[in-house]
Amino acid sequence: MPLTATAAVVAAAALDRTVGEPPTRLHPVAWFGRLVAPIDREWPAPRAVGLAVAVALSLLAAGVAWGLVRAAALAHPAATALAAGAVLFLTTSLRMLLTEARGVVRASDGDPATARERLPALAGRDPADLSPGHLRSAAVESAAENLADGLVAPLAAFAALAAVSLPLAAAAAAWVKAVNTLDSMLGYRSKPVGWASARLDDLVMWLPARASAALITVAAAAPDAPLTARRWARAPPSPNSGWPMGTLAAALGVRLEKPGAYDLNAMATLPDAAAAERGVAVVGRAGLLAYGVAGVVAWP
Repeated sequence: MPLTATAAVVAAAALDRTVGEPPTRLHPVAWFGRLVAPIDREWPAPRAVGLAVAVALSLLAAGVAWGLVRAAALAHPAATALAAGAVLFLTTSLRMLLTEARGVVRASDGDPATARERLPALAGRDPADLSPGHLRSAAVESAAENLADGLVAPLAAFAALAAVSLPLAAAAAAWVKAVNTLDSMLGYRSKPVGWASARLDDLVMWLPARASAALITVAAAAPDAPLTARRWARAPPSPNSGWPMGTLAAALGVRLEKPGAYDLNAMATLPDAAAAERGVAVVGRAGLLAYGVAGVVAWP
């Protein structure tokens, strides 16, 4: 089982590197998003509906993942790692994150209009009035935050249960991805139905966000970055996102700002193109470290 679990992590990393992301029409996360979309409306009892949705839909995603890997294990033991690796691949993302972040950074100076068009794929903010520096800041912030949300969290859930059962490990990764997707779609103060999804995501992401800060520290070879980041890690409204973002700001020695919301390392300047490229590269190395750590944890 340990070797099979590690093989599943390797398979997920290889698929991410070679495939990137399936087309949207074939991606289970997109299917899940279409399931969530009709819930985004006014309800007579929004908090009760929100709690039911957060519990039921995340468990549904976990149950589907468990069933797929369990069926593969019953069909042929050799298929277990492939099925678990496929589920893990579908619940994580690194290559597309880095590609989109680099695209915004590289277009930010010479073609800011293109950078503004690409930014919504990374960050949920209006790019219309953002300067090139703020466009780069948004790309770097999103790379750091999504390292935690889109890679470290599902990998950690998978690795934590891999020694118990591969179907359970796959279910845990799918559950985390579902929780994060529910939060990204519903977890806004303007949407009462999303309160439970937002609170659940805050709890689930507490450890992955801080683990991501540690991975960024190692990837950037900046041992003092987390201590420096403590001064502004609580500036964003999320209790978690400030840790990977703030650590990366400290490691790069740049300012990361979402106008009107938060300002990390305010005494520094916004990243130029070279600094932003370094930031994306650091996130890439941290992502590879995350795969490696997950593979080792899944081994015992």
